[in-house]
Amino acid sequence: MISLLKNVNLYNPNPMGIKDVLVAGGKIADIFDVSDNGHHNIPDNWPVEVIDFNGAYLVPGFIDSHAHITGGGGEAGFSTQVPPVSLSEFTQVGVTTVVGLLGTDDTTRSIANLISKVYGLREEGMSAYCWTGGYHYPLTTLMGSAKADITFLEPVIGIGEFAISDHRSSQPTFEEVIKLASEAHVAGLLTGKAGIIHFHLGDGERRLELIERAISETEIPARVFNPTHVNRNKPLFEDSCKLLAHGCYIDITAFPEGTAEPGLEACDAIEIAVKKGLPLDKITVSSDGGGCLPCFDQQGELQHMDFGRASTLLETLQATLRKNIALESILPMFTSNVATLLRLHSKGKIVRNNDADMLVLNNKFEITDVMIKGRWHKRDNTTVVSGTFE
Repeated sequence: MISLLKNVNLYNPNPMGIKDVLVAGGKIADIFDVSDNGHHNIPDNWPVEVIDFNGAYLVPGFIDSHAHITGGGGEAGFSTQVPPVSLSEFTQVGVTTVVGLLGTDDTTRSIANLISKVYGLREEGMSAYCWTGGYHYPLTTLMGSAKADITFLEPVIGIGEFAISDHRSSQPTFEEVIKLASEAHVAGLLTGKAGIIHFHLGDGERRLELIERAISETEIPARVFNPTHVNRNKPLFEDSCKLLAHGCYIDITAFPEGTAEPGLEACDAIEIAVKKGLPLDKITVSSDGGGCLPCFDQQGELQHMDFGRASTLLETLQATLRKNIALESILPMFTSNVATLLRLHSKGKIVRNNDADMLVLNNKFEITDVMIKGRWHKRDNTTVVSGTFE
């Protein structure tokens, strides 16, 4: 498929003005200034699909670095295991690349099952990767160690989500944490992959103590330590913001509306970061799609539960824009910042030779079209590609 997307208001994710974008072979072949004739020297015999978007926004596809693609949950019995997430639950809301993981249940779920789901999503047309391990130490792995999984299994890019400051964690020691961080870092050096450890943060009073100590007492680079759910309570978010000065990336969770208490809605956390003048290029946003979002009392008893949905990424973007924060300040948190952290070099930006993963947004910032690697998955508000069993 060769497509010419005409008259798009391009954010790459920086604002570039009205452009024409040529897509060929699943890649962004060229980006043109709008000209009078509009042909851009494209041969007349090329079978080009030409679409005039009349000034609609064209932005990079979302990269969701934290999703339970095989289903999460199970913390209130086997009947509370969340089902696997289907293709369109990601693609129709703008997620063009996803990174899957295991959480609390790294016993009945396995890395083998996780990787097979990654391959399945790839066969259905989207880009997918995964973390190895889960909440607990020793890690759940396929090849006996995290280092081996990252080195020899192409979809595996790091360790995650490894739980700290949470009653569901394995209560890891400092020595165990830095051993895993070292494995992730060295495997990343060997392979060119992300090589990071993606930390689940609970509501425990120790918060980021293990990460802070690792940064100050070891030679492991700060970027290796990547905490998520940092907006789950206000003191944790305040401490997490301090990590940015050391070179850490922090990951805000786009909780479903009304479920963030006692923490911060993702849009509010982003607003605080903008107003404080924090390094926004070190902040990412993920959905926890397919994951269980339980609320426990002081004794660890489940009070109520919800589950994560990839749609919260778009909802967060829209809610943050309503706070009069510029689109170019927000978009990188869903796109280029994630790609940089994860070393996904052909993702996250609309530039020549990158993968053609792009979203078209109308003037209400609703997604009307989704393209993944040059193929339409959603076109003019209609689903074009569905998962095998949808």
